[in-house]
Amino acid sequence: MSVFRVLDQFRVSGTARMTGTHRFSAIGVAAATGAATLALGLAPAGAEQAAPSAEPKPAPAPVSLPVEPAAQAEDIAAGQGGLRAQFSGSYQQAQADAREAAAEEERKAGKAEREAAADRSHDRGGWGDGGNWGERDRGSLERAYERERREAASYPDNLDGWIRQALAIMEREGIPGTYEGIHRNIMRESSGDPRAVNDWDVNARNGIPSKGLLQVIQPTFDAYHVEGTKYDLYDPVANIVAACNYAADRYGSMDNVDSAY
Repeated sequence: MSVFRVLDQFRVSGTARMTGTHRFSAIGVAAATGAATLALGLAPAGAEQAAPSAEPKPAPAPVSLPVEPAAQAEDIAAGQGGLRAQFSGSYQQAQADAREAAAEEERKAGKAEREAAADRSHDRGGWGDGGNWGERDRGSLERAYERERREAASYPDNLDGWIRQALAIMEREGIPGTYEGIHRNIMRESSGDPRAVNDWDVNARNGIPSKGLLQVIQPTFDAYHVEGTKYDLYDPVANIVAACNYAADRYGSMDNVDSAY
């Protein structure tokens, strides 16, 4: 209620003069009314409404805890151990590959030398002038046997002579081996007897006994016989050369053989 309306009510009631008590009462009512009005005027709009809820705050990012030094050391040690194992395996494989490659190159060189020797023999026998290949092969073989007989005449007919003659043929054919390696294996296998036969081992039980100075079985002699030597398993020179040819193919050289082979 405004001040003016209060005063009007006093006038309507016929009171011409207001006592001091009335004046103070009117002033108090007016002050109270004004204060209420002022309070209503100053209240912010929408104060009766509830305050808006606060927006949710994002969850804090997870914090990575530092790895313990001991765990780091174990991880590093494990990694280093794996690298060492990998390097060791690679190095050993590389060595094995190198040895295999060297052996293969040696076999190829021996084969190339034997083929070159055969070509030289064929050239001396009149190859290239046409004709029947079978006749040329037979003529080349006969000349090789004749050369072997002439060479045999220059060597004594004993173990020393057989080994030295075999070495001369092996050198010509590119087959590795030394006097010591051949002699050592002959003494172990046959004690120097070119007619020695093993009639008790597994080869003998299978019907293919080992024979001769270096105890060669017939299938091995057939596969590794060298042209220019007799096709006779008991022939000491042919036996030595065929055995050394086999040993070179399988072990690199007869020098590398120290037991049954």
